[in-house]
Amino acid sequence: MAPKITITRAPGTWVVRAGGAVLGESKNALELVEGDMPPVIYFPREDIAMAFLDESDHATTCPWKGAARYFSIVTKSTTLENTVWSYENPQEDVARIKDHLAFYPSEKVAVEQV
Repeated sequence: MAPKITITRAPGTWVVRAGGAVLGESKNALELVEGDMPPVIYFPREDIAMAFLDESDHATTCPWKGAARYFSIVTKSTTLENTVWSYENPQEDVARIKDHLAFYPSEKVAVEQV
């Protein structure tokens, strides 16, 4: 059975940081909740400094969202492999996440509401 997926506008301003740099800030982020998984913030592509991202060869497929394409974050001191993903042609039920990017939060990547 497919998990229930809801997509809503994430309230307020959201920022993503890595390697001491702000990669993006948005007042138009989306929050995707899938089943009982933690919410994921999706940033509009135009609000992200794409110069920090390198497209990866890594790809995955979700039966409910579609094919995901991945990017690595390049910082001054390291490359954070496959830390960012995007659904270029998402399934119809989640079409709102098209042209958005999501980030795996970690000790090196912060996704925060400011």
